[in-house]
Amino acid sequence: MSKFIWQKMYPNGVENDIDPSKYDSVVELLVQSVKKYSDNPAYVNFGRTLTFNDIDRYSRDFAAYLQNSGLKPGDRIALQMPNLLQYPIALFGSLRAGLIVVNTNPLYTPREMEHQFKDAGVKAIVILANFASNLEKILHNTNIQHVIITEMGDQIGGLKGKLVNFIVKRIKKMVPKYNIPMGLKYRDILDKGGRFAFEPIEIKSSDTAFLQYTGGTTGVAMGATLSHKNIVSNMLQIREWMKPKLKELEEVVITALPLYHIFALTVNCLCMLQLGAKNILITNPRDLDSFIKELKKYPFTFISGVNTLFIGLLNHPKFKEINFEFLKVSVGGGMAVQKFVAEKWEEVTGCPLVEGYGLSETSPVLSCNPIDGNHKIGTIGLPVPGTEMAVFDDNGKKAKTGEAGEICARGHQVMQGYWNKDEDTQNAFFDNWFRTGDIGIMRDDGYFKIVDRKKDMILVSGFNVYPNEIEDVVALHEGVLEVAAIGIPDERTGESIKLFITKKDPALTKEEIINHCKENLTKYKVPKQIEFLEELPKSNVGKIIRRILREQQKIKT
Repeated sequence: MSKFIWQKMYPNGVENDIDPSKYDSVVELLVQSVKKYSDNPAYVNFGRTLTFNDIDRYSRDFAAYLQNSGLKPGDRIALQMPNLLQYPIALFGSLRAGLIVVNTNPLYTPREMEHQFKDAGVKAIVILANFASNLEKILHNTNIQHVIITEMGDQIGGLKGKLVNFIVKRIKKMVPKYNIPMGLKYRDILDKGGRFAFEPIEIKSSDTAFLQYTGGTTGVAMGATLSHKNIVSNMLQIREWMKPKLKELEEVVITALPLYHIFALTVNCLCMLQLGAKNILITNPRDLDSFIKELKKYPFTFISGVNTLFIGLLNHPKFKEINFEFLKVSVGGGMAVQKFVAEKWEEVTGCPLVEGYGLSETSPVLSCNPIDGNHKIGTIGLPVPGTEMAVFDDNGKKAKTGEAGEICARGHQVMQGYWNKDEDTQNAFFDNWFRTGDIGIMRDDGYFKIVDRKKDMILVSGFNVYPNEIEDVVALHEGVLEVAAIGIPDERTGESIKLFITKKDPALTKEEIINHCKENLTKYKVPKQIEFLEELPKSNVGKIIRRILREQQKIKT
């Protein structure tokens, strides 16, 4: 984006770049934030508040244990839990020990877990007990040497923490039985770590901080290699973007999106650290009744989410009872924010719902609508500081303003590449421009708009779903001859999955396919519709053409 546009949008002056060397690493950012904000509240969950000093102490103890367990800098550690106070502690503790964090969706099936852990070469894992039974099934097929198991109330402490653990395990029966003899308790880890000396290590900005798994351009789950510089840069870019509204020690942040998702990880968990914000962690945002109660407790100033989250809140009968007097910024990402949702949100809350855009490969934010009233509904906004975006044709040539092509970007936040995938990394770039796979245009005013998707990727509630993976799983069913998966419009989730199947077994039913998918795929990847066909459309070389299925589906609807 030109300086002219920046000066027009922010006449008081916003630098069209950031200094990624301000912090050498995410760890240095934490250390500086602790010094600055010390006893101010940092994270809140289940009514328990941890200050910046608390996070510093607990993460130090966690890091000390890791150092004394035989793990070395560069080893990979998986974190598999919902939004709990244990997450930032394990996150910062792992980074302080020089480990590479592999964020893992707690709802992954054993098959999905095994692929990710083997591909990343994970040596250690912190997992919520609720999901340990799945880990037990595949542990012997991995190189995992250290298993740390936590329970929901572990960081709440006291009688309340014990009560939460009892209710979750005994009353609600949310913890399936498991047997992992090598598993160690999270609380024991912290106690032991507190007796060890922690040795700070040198972390370079080029060192890898995260392997953030994504389907990339192929649909095969790959780890986007994000360095400390990538993450620090994006935090600084986001903070610069939020300067017109957000101030130090004034913000109360609602974090409902899971912290293992790159959007919440960078924007909520890490960026707000710089501001000394009070971060309210919502463990289960699907429980809207409890979520609304939490929103009523805190005079929140910032909320981020995906379109489906905002729809759920707006449709709740008690949402209008919340006090929105202090709300300054509402940001939607991960999937397109629908026009009627943005308009209804502003009508009810008095705060615009602005849309941003990014990918796991870009740490994630590339662009966002301005938060000072100059937002354009239906666009993904303007590039954040230090970021260039352009539209290219299939030959790698820049398209003219208003012409459609693939949105590409470059900046400090763009990944180093895909973990151990040199060819895929090479295919993901035009020279030094990262190819997003999204088809869009740049308007005359510099705002970008997505018009289509080049990939066959399906976007369900902000999560990438790749047809290849779905088809591979369905094809394992002995009654299936051929299968193709496409995305179809869904009012609630943006898109949902539809399967087209030719039968090997004439008696095959839709219910059998759904049950098979539920056993092997995360819930949001399970198809909502199934259609049996005599034959699937194919090219002259026998390749199934999903595009024709999508076109036929549009005609039907």
